[in-house]
Order: sequence, then structure tokens, then C-alpha cells
Amino acid sequence: MMWTLPKKAEFDGRVYGLNTDYRDILEIIGYLNDDMPEFLRWQVALALFYKEPVADADQGAAIDFLARFIAGGETVEDTAGARLMDWQQDAAAIISDINKVAGREIREMPYLHWWTFLSWFHSIGDGQLSALVQIRDKRRRGQKLTEAEQEFYRANRKRVELAKRYTREEIDQQERLKKLLDG
Repeated sequence: MMWTLPKKAEFDGRVYGLNTDYRDILEIIGYLNDDMPEFLRWQVALALFYKEPVADADQGAAIDFLARFIAGGETVEDTAGARLMDWQQDAAAIISDINKVAGREIREMPYLHWWTFLSWFHSIGDGQLSALVQIRDKRRRGQKLTEAEQEFYRANRKRVELAKRYTREEIDQQERLKKLLDG
């Protein structure tokens, strides 16, 4: 499967077209990272990924296929642990570095398959994103930053520190407390 770019999936003889542009997949990832119940996140993701409604009998296979597709065709492993990157927050660095690898402005391309986007993403090497991730990782591990990294961190603190994601319950609680305090 790695030598071709999949644009359809088949489960029990039923064929489904796929929305495979990188923008589609980044939107799906956004929904999968949302704080709505997991069942709803996957239903939205399936509706966005598959061009036709997925039959009830194919739901499990369709979810597995989507997860593997997002992972570039690889087996999905547990990624629990500290986040070092955020597709939304790091978008400017990601786009800049991928543009450098691709040798063109990818946002002007009318279509770019997710796996091609991922290939370019994995080829980034040194750049803005790697600087952000390296500093985040060192800070997470409690390692000392070099003088240059400390300077970069001070100048780019908002870019380096990942924004905290709040659950719907936490947001509701914050709003209730704010109303109480504002009287």
C-alpha cells in the first residue's frame, strides 16, 4: 500500500471514495482532538473522510482504516504522553518548513495527497518546527537549554509553549467562576 496513494477503501465488497487532501485530513485531526464525546468525534471524522455514508457493518473497519491513513499507512501506536507539536498552533512553522522541502507554496496547490504532505513533513530536518519541538522536549525532560535556545525561548515564548486544551467541562466551570467573580 505504501507505493500507491490510496483514494478509496473497500470493506466487504463495498467501495468508498476518500477525501485525501491534506487540508481534509488536518480538519479531521482537529475534530478528533476536539473535546466532544469520542463516539461523536469519530462519526464526524468518518463523515468528512469517506465520500459516501459508511454502512453500519463497516464502521469498525472504516475507523481502523482512517486511523492508519492518518498515520501514513503505518500501524497506529499509542501516542500517550506529552505533546510536542500541535497542528494548529505550529501551522506557520509547519507550512514554512514544508514549503522549503517541497520547493513551492503548498497552499496554492489545488490538491495534495495527505501521504505526500506527510512525506514532506517527515523530511523537514532543521527548521522552525524542529527548533520548537527540540526546546519543548528539553523543557519537558528538565534538560538545560543552550544559550541560543534560551534566547529563542524568551523571544518566542508563546510559540514554544503549547496552549492548554480545556475540556468542555473545564470551560463551563471557568465561565461559572467568572460569572461568580464578576458578580
